[in-house]
Amino acid sequence: MAAHANPIEVSFPLPKAPHAILHGHLTFLEGCAMVHLTTSELGESGSTLAPLGSFVYTMPDRLDEKSTISSVLCATGSSIDYATRLSKILARRMRLPVYVGCSMSFAGITPEEEMEGLGRIVSEIMAKFESSKTTTIK
Repeated sequence: MAAHANPIEVSFPLPKAPHAILHGHLTFLEGCAMVHLTTSELGESGSTLAPLGSFVYTMPDRLDEKSTISSVLCATGSSIDYATRLSKILARRMRLPVYVGCSMSFAGITPEEEMEGLGRIVSEIMAKFESSKTTTIK
């Protein structure tokens, strides 16, 4: 797969928490994928700066499809668990090394809403990944 020329940007409300808007920046390269995620509140000013958040590198284990190897490159509070979980899921499904930057805030969101949001995020990213594979292979 060739590198995707331009990063893909996605934005959508999290399921069951429509006040929380997810913003993602996806870059699919030949040898890896880069995903950067943050959230904002509905009606929040665009000038509000999110903290940098956590940054995790994960690669699939080539000997065991269900296993991954990950390293935390930068850990920040509550976002590290989410970044690690997401990077492991994506590395297994894409069969590529994945970098995930996450500065998402889950203040006021229940664990059930957070997990449903994770499912939606994975679905959106995988759809964009599959779409980028078909548009670059010609």
